[in-house]
Amino acid sequence: MALLPAAPALAAQAQVQAPAADLAYVRLDTEKGPILLALERGRAPLTTANFLRYVESKRFDGIGFYRAMPYGEGNGLIQSGITKDARLLYPPVAHEPASKTGIKHEPGTILLANAGPGTGRSDFFITLGAIPFGDDFAPFGHVVEGMDVVKAIFASPVDPEKGVGPMKGQMLSPPVIVRTARKVDAPAR
Repeated sequence: MALLPAAPALAAQAQVQAPAADLAYVRLDTEKGPILLALERGRAPLTTANFLRYVESKRFDGIGFYRAMPYGEGNGLIQSGITKDARLLYPPVAHEPASKTGIKHEPGTILLANAGPGTGRSDFFITLGAIPFGDDFAPFGHVVEGMDVVKAIFASPVDPEKGVGPMKGQMLSPPVIVRTARKVDAPAR
């Protein structure tokens, strides 16, 4: 399923329904360019607070987008998080599924990755298109600017031999580094 060029921008606009006071903004400066995220403090308070804790402690500085998982034609997700030093991980956060938050799995959604409810820590996904995750992963915001960067990361080379099980062939080689992750003011509209 091919995405229309305007679909990510339209989805991001559709999801900006929370009052500005309920949104926190984070800028990821990656090797491929900036990605601006709007995080839903009001609808996904635990997941957003968890992500912001990593940002404010600068534990996301220097991490990499290390995975690009295809899902249908022209769709998929990219994954990042702390993978090299488990001492940098905070305890898992309670699961806030889409059925509880009302945040949809649309183009540009950011989700907390996990190995089951209540196990999510630092890893997160950003989707290129709508993916029917159900309540498996906790969506907590969306891309406001930088979907072109998300797509460029997704299109980065993968190593066909790296990865285990269903992740084999999805590992970026090399990973795309997140130079910094910082909380920023709301963009001017």
